[in-house]
Amino acid sequence: MNTAAPLPALPAKLGSKGNLSSKPTKNLPERGDVEVDDGTNRPYVLEAADPVDIEEDGLEYEEIPVEEFEETEDDEEEETLETAARNISERSFFGVSVEGPGKTEEVAPELTKRPEVIDDFIRNYLSSKGMIRSLDAFQDEWYEYQQKGKLTEEDTMLVPDVYQRNQELADAIQKLRLDVESYKEIASKARSTYDKLRKERDFHRMHHKRVVQEKNKLIGDIKRLKKHYESYEPMLKQVQHKYEVAMKEKMLTKLERDRLAGRVVAMENAARNFERRERASLSASARNNSATKARESTVTKSAETIKPRKSTSREATLPTEDRPNPNANVDLPTAKSDRYRQIHMVKAHGAAVSSMKFHPKKMILATVSDDKTWKMWAFPSGELIMSGSGHKDWIAECDFHPKGAHLATASGDGTVKLWDFGKGSVTATLSDHTQPVWSCAFHDTGDFLASCSMDSTAKLWDVHTGRCRQTFRGHGDSVNQVGFIPYTNTMFTCSGDKTISLWDARTGLCSQTLYGHMNAINAVAFTARGDQVASCDADGIVKFWDFRNVSELRSIDFGPHPTNRLAFDPSGTILTVACNDGSCRMYNMKADSYGADLKVHDGGCQAALFDRDAEFLVTAGSDGTWRIFQ
Repeated sequence: MNTAAPLPALPAKLGSKGNLSSKPTKNLPERGDVEVDDGTNRPYVLEAADPVDIEEDGLEYEEIPVEEFEETEDDEEEETLETAARNISERSFFGVSVEGPGKTEEVAPELTKRPEVIDDFIRNYLSSKGMIRSLDAFQDEWYEYQQKGKLTEEDTMLVPDVYQRNQELADAIQKLRLDVESYKEIASKARSTYDKLRKERDFHRMHHKRVVQEKNKLIGDIKRLKKHYESYEPMLKQVQHKYEVAMKEKMLTKLERDRLAGRVVAMENAARNFERRERASLSASARNNSATKARESTVTKSAETIKPRKSTSREATLPTEDRPNPNANVDLPTAKSDRYRQIHMVKAHGAAVSSMKFHPKKMILATVSDDKTWKMWAFPSGELIMSGSGHKDWIAECDFHPKGAHLATASGDGTVKLWDFGKGSVTATLSDHTQPVWSCAFHDTGDFLASCSMDSTAKLWDVHTGRCRQTFRGHGDSVNQVGFIPYTNTMFTCSGDKTISLWDARTGLCSQTLYGHMNAINAVAFTARGDQVASCDADGIVKFWDFRNVSELRSIDFGPHPTNRLAFDPSGTILTVACNDGSCRMYNMKADSYGADLKVHDGGCQAALFDRDAEFLVTAGSDGTWRIFQ
């Protein structure tokens, strides 16, 4: 703490002329120091003196030349602002510090406190407070007491430093008390936080233990279930073996039943022929022995009896045995799966083209659409030949009669219509289905037509009478396609229940069921020889089957988009697949490799076909067009 310098001692009394007492004096100590009287010396006081003139004092003074006090100039020129700036820039350019080499760090000034005597301490205090009158009175009394010798050594000693030290310690203690209070507050907050964290720790520890217990319990349950499952594996193998044996016996029983049913049909036909011959012989004998009137009456009666026989003779019957396939031993043309390019496009319908078929004898293409119409086109020119309308809803499928004079169409209105090209009209409407009809197909003899519907059934129709001869039940979902294995009496169906079924068209019984697809099956295709079959589903999976062993040969993934239709080329070597992403993809059966991948339509590709010479590939799409690739 910086203190003011002590004031010099003042005289006790002033003379009449304003001078102090004429007692002898000594030089006062330097400012801030006070000489302590040891009791033997008398006090010294200041004495006023008049100023003395130098010329009157009679003393001789030596004159000092001015040159000795003049500043000496350096040999070098005086440094200007420009030279200083240039020196600084040169030093910074060569990396030399701008500060002089001899320059040292400035030492911070220190303040040293010197001890004070008691009277100086009092003087300084009164002077700092501006108490001038009190200061004068104090000095008068102090010097008076000092001259009289009433002040002891203790009264004139230095001020003890302990008071200031005590004050500093008191301030430090006060500050520490404040710090202690703040630390206590912080400690209380930390304690509360610690308690909260400890509770959370205990909660999470308890939860962790519970989770570990549940985990151990689940692990034990899983191990127990695994052991339980392993105990069932031998039983499952036995059941699987029994099932396979039962299926084989079922197949043998169906074959034996079919053979017996064929024999029964043959015997019934023989009996009918025998009855007809007997009736003919009886009628001839009656004509020879009766009179003219009786002959006329018998002729009339015989005419009446002949009419129902004519109607019954129109009811067709399925052949007893399978016919030889004319394509079995013929070299059929093979398509080139990697060299197709689009050569023609026809805007055929106002809505999606759902299906198309080639005429069995002529280069004519028939298309059906969601716009409720069917059309026939000259191929490959694309000229419209004929069109027909009459359905009340979309048309899903069509098929030509083997002789080429009729066309069958299956519609969403639940009917199948037969169209006669010669008459240009509908010859029959088959309407026994209760829900939309998805597909239709003619038998190779042309006497029967098969259809399938969303009502989970398939039906066999007599083309001549328009009567339903068989109803095939067994699927658990919509039947999406129906057809015949070439030149046989076996009918196939594929369904939304993920199965393919083979039916005996004569008895209406299911002979085989194929499992393997994981989604609804959209279509099935056979080769012209009938020796290979493929199916496609809504997952884009195509599977090849062996009907003799009732097993799957291979599976190909054309996904992820659904596959709508598929078809073999005439030789059965190339398979084309119509995908819902607008592409048409090829697969080589012999090389077991993928062929061309054609982007054919803007929307989904609904159908794809090869012509009979395997020269053209035709596709139909949701954009209402059909396109030719060569």
